[in-house]
Amino acid sequence: MTRPDAAPSAHTIELHAGALRLALRPDLGGSLAGLWHRDTPILRSTEPGLLDNARLAGSFPLVPYSNRLGYRRFRWKGHDHTTLANFGDSPHSVHGIGWMRPWQVVSHSAFEITLALRHAPDGHWPFAFEARQFYSLTPESLMAQMVVTNLGDTPQPVGLGWHPYFVRRARSRLHIECSDRWDTDAAQLPVRKVAQPGIDADVAHLDFDNVFEGWKGPARIRDERMSLQLSSSLPYVVVYTPQDKDYFCVEPVSHVGNAIHMADPAAHGLRTLEAGASFEASMRLDIALL
Repeated sequence: MTRPDAAPSAHTIELHAGALRLALRPDLGGSLAGLWHRDTPILRSTEPGLLDNARLAGSFPLVPYSNRLGYRRFRWKGHDHTTLANFGDSPHSVHGIGWMRPWQVVSHSAFEITLALRHAPDGHWPFAFEARQFYSLTPESLMAQMVVTNLGDTPQPVGLGWHPYFVRRARSRLHIECSDRWDTDAAQLPVRKVAQPGIDADVAHLDFDNVFEGWKGPARIRDERMSLQLSSSLPYVVVYTPQDKDYFCVEPVSHVGNAIHMADPAAHGLRTLEAGASFEASMRLDIALL
């Protein structure tokens, strides 16, 4: 159901389990408008009928690549390709195309939903694929799964992930076990890997917009109202902690940003998906209020 203070929308869907409420906007990039434990927002949350842009959502899917694709061009299997601008004045294409397109509702119940996106080659991405998102809610957790299938007749590059935004509170603290951090150049593209023996600090003291590798175990988020564990089958995590915002991001992803331009993209997580093949990943949020 939609809250009384939210504008009605034919595209709004909610899941409920115990005290958890998940609101989705399939039409806005298959995004999560919000996740609440009663009145406490877990993700950056907007009543779904009031959300008008996937970039303001609580989370959105990253597909068929994560982060920045350098200068909107790449070479793949001997062919040069370009992509269109999709992120303000950035010189790069950013976060794939899943967040830009409406997703279809395949099925849903009070606790589960399946969304699908079927993409035909266009100026934003030159390969055909289908992506499916599966969300399920329990009284203590949100579970997400994404499956990407190559619908074309040639191999294609594929990456995926999720972009959750967490509420930044006075005592927000982040703990992640990892081994390395990718530093970026002036164009915000990863260029150098340096040792990073984990993150364990108040978010107010962090200033990251980086991808980390060697991620082990769940990322732990804690503040004065809740504690949360984020786990994923994906090997990399992007951490974004802007000092002038009321949110921060911890993003499970399959590859280093701009991996397609690196000497060995596969070594940095980018998948080559053969015709008809699929790539599957999962994410889980385990939530407890204090």
